[in-house]
Amino acid sequence: MDLPQLLLVGLVLLLGVLGVLVPGVPGTLLVWAGVLWWAMHERTAPAWSLLVSATALLLVVQVVKWQLPPRRLRGVGVTRRMAVYAGTGAFLGFVLVPVLGAVPGFMAGIYLCERHRLGTHGEAVTSLRAVMRAVGTSVLVELFACLLVMGAWLGVVAVGD
Repeated sequence: MDLPQLLLVGLVLLLGVLGVLVPGVPGTLLVWAGVLWWAMHERTAPAWSLLVSATALLLVVQVVKWQLPPRRLRGVGVTRRMAVYAGTGAFLGFVLVPVLGAVPGFMAGIYLCERHRLGTHGEAVTSLRAVMRAVGTSVLVELFACLLVMGAWLGVVAVGD
């Protein structure tokens, strides 16, 4: 696969990861579609292995999400700004501390947003707990899985060249 197509696949994966943070956008489906598109062009054993693994992981995540309580965005004050902070924190955490850093980065992003909005440490921590109970777990599970798939794709592409 040539560089422009790889960049487009990477863009689709990135849009999918960002789509996880926006209600109504099929972020997981976009991530899976990007890996499918790439695997159909590569047709190598690592590409097919990644596609099968990503499919299994993303299906398991969908089942886990159905078992979690439904999202209640309005009741806890989740805003677009908070989603941007949480997503940025998860991405930076994922990059700085590979894989494991996504979870504390996600929570740190929410905390920073709430600390900026509310002003005190205690109020920000209370708000972080409320957000994580209401929506954070389901979003975090889906975001973490999509980041894992994107990281695995980047690894396979880097090793393959």
